[in-house]
Amino acid sequence: MTLKIISAEDIVFEGEVSVVHLPGSMGAFTVLPGHASLISTLTPGTVRYTAPDGEHTAEISGGIADVDNNIVSICIY
Repeated sequence: MTLKIISAEDIVFEGEVSVVHLPGSMGAFTVLPGHASLISTLTPGTVRYTAPDGEHTAEISGGIADVDNNIVSICIY
């Protein structure tokens, strides 16, 4: 699946991943390939994802996540 992490200033990450862990406002959740479509607000915390070269993290102050058709788009602030 494809992950896009975008801020107002830059594209933080765009690439293929196997799993994404997100700090949702209703609780943390994990997105795997084939996940149902959803939109969620994000709280301050850590986004963790596994790319072909290993696990990575990104600290966020909040944002919005959109999951659709194996594309996870995260707009952060």
